[in-house]
Amino acid sequence: MNYGFGIIGLGLVADFHARAIKEMKGGRLIACVSKNKDKATTFAKKFNCQACYSLEEFFSHPDLDIVNICTPSGAHLEPAIIAAEAGKHLIIEKPLEINLQRCDKIINVCEKNAVKLSGIFQSRFFPLSRIIKNAIKQDRFGQLVLCDAYVKWQRDQAYYDDGVWHGTKHLDGGGALMNQSIHAIDLLYYFAGDIIEISGYVNTIGHKRIEVEDNAVAILKFKNGALGVIEGSTSVYPGFLKRIEISGTKGSAIMEEETLKNWDFRKETEGDKEIIQEFMSGNTTGGGASDPRSISYQGHKKQFEDMVEAINKNRQPLVDGNEARKSVEIVLAIYQSARERKAVHLPY
Repeated sequence: MNYGFGIIGLGLVADFHARAIKEMKGGRLIACVSKNKDKATTFAKKFNCQACYSLEEFFSHPDLDIVNICTPSGAHLEPAIIAAEAGKHLIIEKPLEINLQRCDKIINVCEKNAVKLSGIFQSRFFPLSRIIKNAIKQDRFGQLVLCDAYVKWQRDQAYYDDGVWHGTKHLDGGGALMNQSIHAIDLLYYFAGDIIEISGYVNTIGHKRIEVEDNAVAILKFKNGALGVIEGSTSVYPGFLKRIEISGTKGSAIMEEETLKNWDFRKETEGDKEIIQEFMSGNTTGGGASDPRSISYQGHKKQFEDMVEAINKNRQPLVDGNEARKSVEIVLAIYQSARERKAVHLPY
């Protein structure tokens, strides 16, 4: 079956969704919607779909099966409720929402109406991410010791000044952590598992006229006994690729975006040389480090195909609502720790 996709919200990220849908198996873009008629018309012409100027028109499309929500972060809940109650499956850009109450409302309405829900964390679908995850499952790392995520990015002042929602508490929900670093935070959780205690520090150093942090550090204690660090910033010049480091008693791996920087284990396997040869080549994009447009849509494509498979096989998507909620919980715990100047215990 070829499912009909529709996009709500036509900002920058919607282009990546549209390109991914165009190339994916099992889906086609049939509609887009924006209150800005010029934006909807231009987008529809660019991607050969129907332009809608209201949610009523959008949801009346007879071929609409899956709704991609690309609105500002703090405006995901309202269209999600309408979509779920209309019986449409949902793919929601990161973060799922800006607080846990709004996340839970989305999860609950999808469960109530028996529709699938997936939160966008496309980095999980990188082939290298799957390889590292499998190595952890196979105990190749031994006891995990240190698990770290570093997001030292650059966003100029114009990035915040030009938008109506970037850098605001009510729509962005946070800054360098909630908006930019959340991909790395999700990947760190995906690899290392639950965090049980966080101590966080945030401040605003490199930008003016924003309500949120552009610099943050957190110290982590994982349920499995490992310790770790999250560093997130949008003030670092010139901006560097996000970096995940997984270190254990039997081996270590370091990845920068989709590239392997280290792959070293006490016990080598026949596949290690092939992994090193394939994944130690350079990245094909800037990973969004200094330009939010410099990302690949291939991870989105794979995640959309996972949604189609989940529908066809009646299983949960690999990044379902509860999984997408985890990174929001971690970010909010860092914010609470920074406010209260004490460690925060999770579940939050």
